[in-house]
Amino acid sequence: MSYDELRHFADSWGLLGMTIVFLGLIAWPFRKGARQHHEDAANMIFKEDDNV
Repeated sequence: MSYDELRHFADSWGLLGMTIVFLGLIAWPFRKGARQHHEDAANMIFKEDDNV
């Protein structure tokens, strides 16, 4: 493959692929069922707190 062919591929399908991955990563935290996981992660530092 020549440089021009690789550049054409990256300009078309590469951009589309990166856009799909980007949107998937943005949507991942907002999926159904993720709320409990995020709450557990946020409260993890308080699990072994003996001063309560």
